[in-house]
Amino acid sequence: MPQTALTVRNLVVHFHTRAGVVRAVDGVDLDLFVGEKLGLVGESGSGKTTLALAIMRMIKPPGRVKSGEIMLGDVDLQRVSDAEMRKLRSSEIAMIPQGAMNALNPVRRIGAQIIDGLVDHDQQGSQESLRSRARELLAQVDLDAEIADRYPHQLSGGMQQRVTIAMAISLGPRVIIADEPTSALDVIVQRHVIDTFERIQAATGTSVILVGHDMGLMAQFNDRIAVMYAGRIIEIGPVADIFARPQHPYTKLLVSSLPHTRNKEVMKGIPGLPPSLVEPISGCPFNPRCPFVMEKCLSIKPELTEGERDSSVACHLPAGALA
Repeated sequence: MPQTALTVRNLVVHFHTRAGVVRAVDGVDLDLFVGEKLGLVGESGSGKTTLALAIMRMIKPPGRVKSGEIMLGDVDLQRVSDAEMRKLRSSEIAMIPQGAMNALNPVRRIGAQIIDGLVDHDQQGSQESLRSRARELLAQVDLDAEIADRYPHQLSGGMQQRVTIAMAISLGPRVIIADEPTSALDVIVQRHVIDTFERIQAATGTSVILVGHDMGLMAQFNDRIAVMYAGRIIEIGPVADIFARPQHPYTKLLVSSLPHTRNKEVMKGIPGLPPSLVEPISGCPFNPRCPFVMEKCLSIKPELTEGERDSSVACHLPAGALA
């Protein structure tokens, strides 16, 4: 059994709004292994970013973690103080945000922002040694040293995203969560940024959770994929099995929505809309959209259980039914 870098058990996150309680994350169990690249996919509103923020302990009011356990190695992130958690961020667990421009201070030079993170985590050294370290980090993400003297608005979107990667790896964290880091970039720049990220991950052995909805990108980067729907993980397994032999109807429809390069099949969307997280559907949350819905799906919510090979699935269909 591989060593676990991050363990999430029965995580529940609610947002209290005027419309009611939004059950954004509804009992998630997740294991991230040492050195693993895990993709977290699903439609917008499925709970991916909320799960990532909850792991980082960055949920803001009206959101609240109602229950659950988040273990980083042997450290319970739910029990450490705010000051301790602040030190753990970047040094042990880091996050690459979705919008790089929003994450960077527009009135501070890039090098100064990297140094701020180092100093804030008690990195010792002269100003020159810290500047040298900042330039080294930029070089690791294929940026010239002179980028340290620029402001964020003087960089392209791809360069900004590489800066956030440099910041994320600056203190050698064990886990990095990347929240759709290429969603605002064109496809060519996406490929360059992901190539850079993949090279760094391979060199450092950092465990990675890559959040996104681009199934093609997920297939190229990850070792395993976890599929989220309505705040729950409904299938998780090796990337090859997820694409070749999906066990959940929603996963099968996600894979079917990808364009084909070898034949000219008509692209198929997933009918219907994701359910309201304020008024949960009885039974399986996917039952209104599922082409394989059965009577028990309308009243009994399936639990995530071990399926074929090294996969787990939350579905009432018998194993191999979608083959």
